[in-house]
Amino acid sequence: MTVVTHGQYVSFFEDVYHKVLAMPWWRFFLYVAAAWVGINVLFAALYAAAPGSVAGVRPGDLEDAFYFSVQTFATIGYGAMSPASRFGHAVVVVEALVGTLGVALVTGVTFAKFARPTARVLFSAKAVVTLRDGVPFLVFRLANWRGNMVVEGHLRALVLLLSETREGEAVRIPVELPLVRDRTALFALTWIPMHRIDRASPFWGGADALEKLKAQRAEIYLSFSGFDETSGQQIHARHAYKLDDVVYNARYADVLSMSDDGTRTIDYSAFHDVEILGTPEEITGEGSP
Repeated sequence: MTVVTHGQYVSFFEDVYHKVLAMPWWRFFLYVAAAWVGINVLFAALYAAAPGSVAGVRPGDLEDAFYFSVQTFATIGYGAMSPASRFGHAVVVVEALVGTLGVALVTGVTFAKFARPTARVLFSAKAVVTLRDGVPFLVFRLANWRGNMVVEGHLRALVLLLSETREGEAVRIPVELPLVRDRTALFALTWIPMHRIDRASPFWGGADALEKLKAQRAEIYLSFSGFDETSGQQIHARHAYKLDDVVYNARYADVLSMSDDGTRTIDYSAFHDVEILGTPEEITGEGSP
């Protein structure tokens, strides 16, 4: 779901921890590197502004002052350069404090990002509507990309509709899509959850129902949660389908096979493939009991 906001003022330091956790790794390390260089340049400018404050640094030389700042910030201390005045010692004290706090904060946030539980659940690119024993079902396909065991997996499906009240106010209404089996005790391979299209389903009525849903700008959302045995933590995953992603009168291509010794094999190269079984008009939903 893409959200664009207007008129929202958010300061740079507001909710920093959440922003850092949400940003990708490359951006996080880019910000850390930029802050590290910026802090050292700032302290280097202070040292260079007071010639003679650091022994072994050429007077007014910003490059030498930068190298001394790096050594101080990282607590390296080669011994070739050292503070030589009260001003130099004062700046070193401040930089040492900033360095200690900076290392602690970056280390803590890095560990938090690294240890944050994540789900590697693969959702099929398309949802299909197919007949099972003469009854139409809206079918999804999921796979555990890690191949480990997720226990007590739970999936919720809903369709988000745009409706208008009598007063002309537009509201978004979530409508649950009950699944035939919304839980799985063990999720290690693939899972095919299904929603029965009956008279209570927003997809009842075939082409007419689909056009009505399109007029309401409907979108389908899946929310998965479960307990990852490897990490020992609760994990979550979500996925969204547009109505154009729903293929009528189709089935998923087979991806799971089992050898004689019981070994199960998943062919992910065909995971998103669907096979057309007939025309969409052959599934209208009117035959559902």
